[in-house]
Amino acid sequence: MSKPVCAICGKPIQPEYRPFCSQRCANVDLQRWLTGGYVVKASEDDEPLPDNEDEN
Repeated sequence: MSKPVCAICGKPIQPEYRPFCSQRCANVDLQRWLTGGYVVKASEDDEPLPDNEDEN
């Protein structure tokens, strides 16, 4: 079984930063999430959420 590697740079992970090797790689990942670098695409058959204007 191979050792787990950092999700950003591929270096061996450090337990305190898992799944990353360092605080730097953890911050790179966070920055990607915050700036829209990672996107979860919706399928076209998803229905929009209903407007709940009656709740006020």
